[in-house]
Amino acid sequence: MPQQSREPFQHEDGPAHAPETGVQHSSPDDLDYHHALGSRLYLSARQRGVDATALGQLALYLPGLVLSLAMIVITALLLQAGCGLPFWIPTLLWLASGVLVFHHPTEALFARHVLKLRYPLPEERVRLEPVWREVTGRSGVDGSRYRLWVEDSGELNAYAAAGHIVGVTRYALGHLSSAQLAAVLAHELGHHTGGHSWSGLLGQWYALPGRAACRAGRVVLLRTMASARRTSCLIALILTIGLAIMVLGSALAVLATPLLLLALPYAMAALSRRAELRADRHAASLGFAPMLVEALQFMEDMETGPIHAPVQPVSRGTSVGPGPLTHLLDSHPDHATRLHHLRPYLEPPR
Repeated sequence: MPQQSREPFQHEDGPAHAPETGVQHSSPDDLDYHHALGSRLYLSARQRGVDATALGQLALYLPGLVLSLAMIVITALLLQAGCGLPFWIPTLLWLASGVLVFHHPTEALFARHVLKLRYPLPEERVRLEPVWREVTGRSGVDGSRYRLWVEDSGELNAYAAAGHIVGVTRYALGHLSSAQLAAVLAHELGHHTGGHSWSGLLGQWYALPGRAACRAGRVVLLRTMASARRTSCLIALILTIGLAIMVLGSALAVLATPLLLLALPYAMAALSRRAELRADRHAASLGFAPMLVEALQFMEDMETGPIHAPVQPVSRGTSVGPGPLTHLLDSHPDHATRLHHLRPYLEPPR
């Protein structure tokens, strides 16, 4: 899943205390926890929203949704003809299945079996929960609505997925200071409050039947073409043309033009990069800009230093190999771009 496929935050009470440099642990005292622990916590009336990036993601998934809906309706009509089941029942059930993105038990299954995450150990929970309370307290978000997860990975990474999943790797827990960890978690919270996480997963879910139908059609088409040597050329030609019209014709009717198919991955990657910058801005506005810069610089140093540890972007994403246009398919902005957008939050107020 992508992006799902996750990143930084916002605050109105000013930045937290500056963290210690280096990768050693810093105590919980390097954050100011009075927001969530020592004073009354004020929750925002609007706990989450849908920003322009999330709306763009949903718009790009719309052709796949239409194709999937057509496949579901056709299947439902066949079931109605075969067993008398009203066609609207399977269609309505499929449309309603999207609410599972926000269903906690379903999210838990998704986190464990798809994302390969686990519940934090007691010592990990002791470290994570105070930091999470600080982050959610600054943003006025009810942190109890979300579930913290850990991935047993040697990569420096963090995740925001589905409706309430916030994950971090064991490597990040062991090498980031509490303040840097807060910046990373605030970034992930920004993905949730901006609607990036659920919109991406929802779009992928609703596009799944259409994608499956296209893959199945391609497999049947290729097998039919391969059997042309053993059957009549005329029969094979008729079958090939018929399947091509069914598979490609329906896809083109829904997607309008092959150019859209070619441009779609680049548009999705561009929106993913925009989502990362928005999540960075959310974290920075909460006062975590210096700590987020430190975390990003730490990752950059690990990638370019003499000892190369397996490091990934702050949140799960993909980065393709070198090439003239491959950078356009990157799901995360480059290091310099992220630092450039964080610079206004590092300047002293005038």
